Formats: sequence, structure tokens, C-alpha cells
Amino acid sequence: MQEECFDLLTKLCDNDYEVMLETGGSLSIEKVDKRVKTILDFKCPSSKMEKKNYYENIKFLKPIDEVKFVIGNREDYDWSKKLIEENNLIKKCEVIFSTVFGKLEYRTLSEWILEDNLPVRFQIQLHKHIWEPDKKGV
Repeated sequence: MQEECFDLLTKLCDNDYEVMLETGGSLSIEKVDKRVKTILDFKCPSSKMEKKNYYENIKFLKPIDEVKFVIGNREDYDWSKKLIEENNLIKKCEVIFSTVFGKLEYRTLSEWILEDNLPVRFQIQLHKHIWEPDKKGV
């Protein structure tokens, strides 16, 4: 991330643009203009990138923001649920669950969410279907 990006985000907001920043969550979002909608992606255990999560970002989340979990298996699901509960994420912002493309069936994740009555939004990564047509979605 370059320091100048914070100024750019602010200038875009000042010029009445609706600005969204999707981030992998490894860097601090503290300096992001409060008018920017941040979509923060926490890396689940199966990604093998969990150590890159910058958990301090939870302090900087706003009601307009979203937290996204891309879930590959039951361990990821349980880990995500625990992180949500421990940090009261549902009260802070919208939470999104999506599947790792080709690893977990949409139906399976949907059933887990419904069984637990988890107040999250289920999302299909449409870009995977559009830009990776040779791979079959599950």
C-alpha cells in the first residue's frame, strides 16, 4: 500500500464519489477516510495465509463496512464463527460468507449457516464463473 492512496480516497470522497476499498486485511485500515466503505477479507486457515490477518483492523470497522470470509471447509467455517463471536462482528458491520471456488459446495455452506441461524450474507463469487468458465462451480 502506498501512503498516497489515503489522500486519493479522501479526494474521491470530497468529490462526491461513492468509494469502496476491498482489502486483503494484512495492512491497517486506520487511516482510510471514514466515508469509504471498506470490505475487509479475513484469511481462513485453509488458505494457509491466516498469519497475514491484521486483527487490529477490527477496531477500525464502521457500520458501512463489510467483513468477508472465503470458506473452504468446516474448519474455516468454525474458525470464522469464532472470530465473529469473539469480536461481536455482527454488531459492527455486515458479514459475508463465500466458498472457496471448487472446494466447498454452495449448498453445504448455506446449510451450515441456516443450521446455526447465523446472521451473515451468503455470497457467490460470480467473477469466478465469468472469468474462469473452464472450472465448474459447485
